[in-house]
Amino acid sequence: MINRLYSEVRLLRTLKNKNIITLYSVWRDEEKNTLNFITEVCTSGNLREYRKKHRHVSMKALKKWSRQILKGLDYLHTHEPCVIHRDLNCSNVFINGNVGQVKIGDLGLAATVGKNHSAHSLLGTPEFMAPELYDENYTELIDIYSFGMCLLEMVTLELPYSECDNVAKIYKKVTSGVRPQAMNKVKDPEVKAFIREVSCSA
Repeated sequence: MINRLYSEVRLLRTLKNKNIITLYSVWRDEEKNTLNFITEVCTSGNLREYRKKHRHVSMKALKKWSRQILKGLDYLHTHEPCVIHRDLNCSNVFINGNVGQVKIGDLGLAATVGKNHSAHSLLGTPEFMAPELYDENYTELIDIYSFGMCLLEMVTLELPYSECDNVAKIYKKVTSGVRPQAMNKVKDPEVKAFIREVSCSA
């Protein structure tokens, strides 16, 4: 387990992209039995907190952020070996608000996969997990589904499936193909269609 973790960390240190948080250093504290990470800092924190503070953001800004997230995912997914984030959500996307730059971070649950690009463990934040993740048989496309849920949250300021009061209800809706109620709050038909497109089954 520890060897696998260190090999993942070594890989993460090799990721160099302007839309991915840079991991500078990692060390193990034997006394506290913890792993400590030093990463790049984004001055405005994560996207979820930023949107709570800045409720009125232009569609132009949302599109710019979305493009940057997709560029970061493209980098991870075309990396050799392919890297699947597996926990993409607005609290794992960080922002430098003054320049409108966003970066994907918190790659702690990321997995590297071989030539067939498939993985088989159940991890992630339930509201953002693709149906395939629940089935524990998936590819990097699950990150695109999660991106769709991020975009939904960015547009509506509401967590996907917030109408559900427990994980079992979220699971039932997601695996049955039922969209989050927050979709009804998306007014722009183009944006709604785009979210539907990217959040269809991976």
